[in-house]
Amino acid sequence: MYRDKTCGELRLADAGQEVRLAGWVQRIRKMGGMTFIDLRDRYGITQIVFNQEINADLCEAANGLGREYVVEITGKVEERTSKNKNIPTGEIEIIASAVKVLNKSDIPPFTIEDNTDGGDDLRMKYRYLDLRRPCVRKNLELRHRMAFEIRRYLDSKGFLEIETPILVKSTPEGARDFVVPSRMNPGEFYALPQSPQLFKQLLMVSGYDRYFQIAKCFRDEDLRADRQPEFTQVDCEMSFVEQEDVIQMFEGLVKHIFKYVKDIDFADPFPRMTWHDAMRLYGSDKPDIRFGMPFVELTDLVKGKGFAVMDDAELTVGIVANGCAAYTRKQIDQLTDFVKRPQVGAKGLVWVKVEADGSIKSSVGKFFDEEQLRGWASRMGAEAGDLMLIMSGEAMKTRKQLCELRLEMGNRLGLRDKDVFAPLWVVDFPLFEWDEETQRYYAMHHPFTSPNPEDIPLLHSDTGKVRATAYDIVVNGTELGGGSIRIHDSELQDTMFELLGFTPERAREQFGFLMDAFKYGAPPHGGLALGFDRFVSILAGLDTIRDVIAFPKNNSGRDVMNESPSQLEPGQLEELSLRLDLPEK
Repeated sequence: MYRDKTCGELRLADAGQEVRLAGWVQRIRKMGGMTFIDLRDRYGITQIVFNQEINADLCEAANGLGREYVVEITGKVEERTSKNKNIPTGEIEIIASAVKVLNKSDIPPFTIEDNTDGGDDLRMKYRYLDLRRPCVRKNLELRHRMAFEIRRYLDSKGFLEIETPILVKSTPEGARDFVVPSRMNPGEFYALPQSPQLFKQLLMVSGYDRYFQIAKCFRDEDLRADRQPEFTQVDCEMSFVEQEDVIQMFEGLVKHIFKYVKDIDFADPFPRMTWHDAMRLYGSDKPDIRFGMPFVELTDLVKGKGFAVMDDAELTVGIVANGCAAYTRKQIDQLTDFVKRPQVGAKGLVWVKVEADGSIKSSVGKFFDEEQLRGWASRMGAEAGDLMLIMSGEAMKTRKQLCELRLEMGNRLGLRDKDVFAPLWVVDFPLFEWDEETQRYYAMHHPFTSPNPEDIPLLHSDTGKVRATAYDIVVNGTELGGGSIRIHDSELQDTMFELLGFTPERAREQFGFLMDAFKYGAPPHGGLALGFDRFVSILAGLDTIRDVIAFPKNNSGRDVMNESPSQLEPGQLEELSLRLDLPEK
């Protein structure tokens, strides 16, 4: 054995023991005739001491070591005279009696420490070095513990973990598929699954009434902080259930994991909000309810006053930033610049201050008198010292723009504390969304989501008003997961395909195997998928899921470490019966 103890386990009670450690040289410090080495492994850091007076040759060997050398150390555990309270092993040190170099190391391109000097691109290129940093290791350890606890919890509730295929049929109705050519079937392709949706429904038909899987999923979408081309979800399905059954089951799981990881008890049920209220009050179907600042509509108060921006707008709506009337012109200009950024896309921002003395100041004072502005303040609940921020335009677009401003104000005012968690359920989503470009309806979730039973009569007469039996769980403005009750009736499924523009032939081509399965006694069923990467990142207090994935892609979908995606050799393309016709750069 190269070691009989790890670098994180020795304590004062072990003083006097002869031990053997192995790990990486974190740093070397030379002080007079003494050399100190911090030896690191996955479990922690232990200080090793070499004394020139006791063993000059051994000390000289220690002086020849470099950062990230892999070494084996033998020595005796002793109490430190100068203790380090910042590490668990800080009360002891090892007086070295032997050192063996197991492998040398080049000088690493960045420091292997929490506060590293390496930028994102450099650390992603050398991800195997980045993974040595304690902060990154803690994220992966948390991921490991959560995965095991989720499995244990679902097992206790009677769920079976069943793997589903990775090479599947392409169904390009949702996000873009990643496709895989088949050498044995020239001209034909597999797709990588966007989710195990069809297979978990088939498992319900097969009688496996409680299924789960910690599943790899793949979507060829533009990336952002909470999205990677390959990601992991806790995928679940249940038979003989209604919406309330699914919500209760997985609210219990989420509460259990919060207790397990953060020791937080959520005694009360998570609040619920309809999709329409979420959009009306927060401009988002995943509202951050750690703080207030709900939207207040002013459209009826501002029309016909000669201010064209508001006169011509479908909607005028605003928020109140409590205590911000003292904002300077520079600060308000910064907010205006923020909403004009391409990511937000607004043309401008109207502000109204209710000063500490009760007087009113506004950027639109020439169009609205003080009485009218006080009417706005009354409607919005603004009091002395508050700042009203108001936007106008097309309704849905304006709500989304104001949502971005609300979140920015939450950040500026310190209202989005990462140690505060505010879960909620968003329910009653629309079943369909209308696309102006194609002049057709699309499924807001997927074609197998059941309509609300009360709304089935509206499917043909008022399609856009049909609600889905669908639900999302949201934590701190992030969609943690979502699901729905599925259609299990063949006739209703045929109606859904028809409303989505599928011909019977195309529906059979895409989903024939599922349609056939439903002829053989499909039970009522529904499920939910939790974004596992997102769940870990929320509990770790991180801004991006990339930091909880061992080998993530960058924002261009590239792995700069192993240089993928990459080109294929001509022979490989020929074997796959593929010919490239690339656009000119």
